[in-house]
Amino acid sequence: MKLSYNRFFFYIFIIISIFFLDRLSKLYVLNYASANEQVNIVINDFLNIILIWNKGIGFGLFSFDNNKVYNFITFLILTINLLIIYLIIKSDKIRSLFYVIILGGSLGNLFDRFYYTAVPDFIDLNYKGFHWFIFNIADIFISLGIICLICFEFLEYKKNNNV
Repeated sequence: MKLSYNRFFFYIFIIISIFFLDRLSKLYVLNYASANEQVNIVINDFLNIILIWNKGIGFGLFSFDNNKVYNFITFLILTINLLIIYLIIKSDKIRSLFYVIILGGSLGNLFDRFYYTAVPDFIDLNYKGFHWFIFNIADIFISLGIICLICFEFLEYKKNNNV
């Protein structure tokens, strides 16, 4: 399947929008941190803003202090982004859109890995003392794209197999 110019520019617009939304949120938190020496804002019983630096992948998984592991993970993420670009070009419209959403978030975090050598995470969801992983806006879009892609694949499987 060939990617039309209109769709190409629409996808670029989505990727840039996600990237800038992520950057703006991170810059706001980082500026707040530099002005106040830390970030620990309680919004309500379920949401806090707490700045941490993530050297792993999404949600702080596989965080290591070893530079070789960090560089390998960064290279792996870059390779996956190239694969996602290929999938955007080769997939149908709906799948391509989900890949675009994933790529927009991934590029936001990849930028941070190169610029800061870590990704600032700051959204802390919790319930009665149980805290989920701390994450950022890019992680939301990556997760959203993956969840939509999985749901779409289930629906397609169901439709194609008359389940």
